[in-house]
Amino acid sequence: MSVFCDRQMKKYWYFLFCFFILCALFGAGMVAMQGRAAQKMMLSHDNAVVTSLMDQRIPKSVIAAAIAETEESRAGGDFLASIGRTEQTAPNLFPLIAQYQERAGIWMTAGGGFLMLILLAGTFAVFWRRDRLYRQAEGIVSGFMKGDYSRRLPQNGEGTVYQLFASVDRLATMLKAKNEAEHQRKEFLKETISDISHQLKTPLAALSMYQEILEEEPDHPDTVKAFAAKMRLSLERMNRLILSMLKITRLDAGNIVFEQASHQVSEVIMRAVSELMTRADSEKKKICLEGPMEDTVFCDLEWTGEAVGNIVKNGLDHTSAGGCIRITYEPSPCVARIVISDDGDGIAAEDIHHVFKRFYRSRNSLDTQGVGLGLPLAKSIIEGQGGTVSVQSEPGSGAVFTISLLTKL
Repeated sequence: MSVFCDRQMKKYWYFLFCFFILCALFGAGMVAMQGRAAQKMMLSHDNAVVTSLMDQRIPKSVIAAAIAETEESRAGGDFLASIGRTEQTAPNLFPLIAQYQERAGIWMTAGGGFLMLILLAGTFAVFWRRDRLYRQAEGIVSGFMKGDYSRRLPQNGEGTVYQLFASVDRLATMLKAKNEAEHQRKEFLKETISDISHQLKTPLAALSMYQEILEEEPDHPDTVKAFAAKMRLSLERMNRLILSMLKITRLDAGNIVFEQASHQVSEVIMRAVSELMTRADSEKKKICLEGPMEDTVFCDLEWTGEAVGNIVKNGLDHTSAGGCIRITYEPSPCVARIVISDDGDGIAAEDIHHVFKRFYRSRNSLDTQGVGLGLPLAKSIIEGQGGTVSVQSEPGSGAVFTISLLTKL
């Protein structure tokens, strides 16, 4: 039974066991004492009878025979009844019996009262300690309700109560984790709204200005055409920004389920750079592929292609005309590495630890394209599939991004 596992209740059961032994010893002692008292009473009565008979000069042999006699007779009973000594006679009319009852009553009352005090004291001690434990638990649970999870319920014992405390503690841990996750979601939403508002402010202001110019210059086709092109670029920037933010938000919220499967490296790379080849040609840059592209990698084809494409876009943004973006595949037994390097100006030492932060733009790249979401999105996609993304760079020597993914389950 679980009640015997509780340390306090176990002590209480030990106390009751000892108490019952004490009661038994007290009872045995009382029986012995009453026997001695009864013997003393009988001796006192025999002494009085013998003294009276001896005063009447009754022979000692007759007195001894009378004292030793154990058989009863009807004549004897009738004689005792004639002098008022029957079973119906009140005990207080027998002086020795009255004295015996008085002493026995005192001993029984004192002993019973003492035993009762011991029982009440032991029971009070057990329930007082249990009440103190409950009050301590109540204070801690009240703290849980107020959001204070710094304290823990007592779990240094066994039994049902401590099992309950352990369950409540686990529940508090779950609530704490849930509250922290909720707080993080709120902070993330707050930061996301702030970032979107900040990033949309500039293109919206530009669109408003372009619209005012077009309204003031309706008769100048060249002006209308030029500012219409600028409006198109601003709208494209806003579209890229909103789409990227939506993707990152879905990834952070866990709403994206990656459909991972084995795909050839060449298939992933072509999905990433097929739309960038035209841009590279127009900017007089090259995208070079190296390594055994027929190998397979375990990933989500569409999302991984977008991640690789974002890193290649970053390389194109920071590489001058005539430069080359190299995509190298490095196989290994369990991990496939896709290394993307460029011939750009590299990343400054103070910037390299911030390149994966959202909307981060180095002061050395303010004149390049992008809104600062391509690399953070690539990092979220790769890490969401259990991979890693790292970067190495020295100013003037370009940048090297390494994507590591599993080659198989």
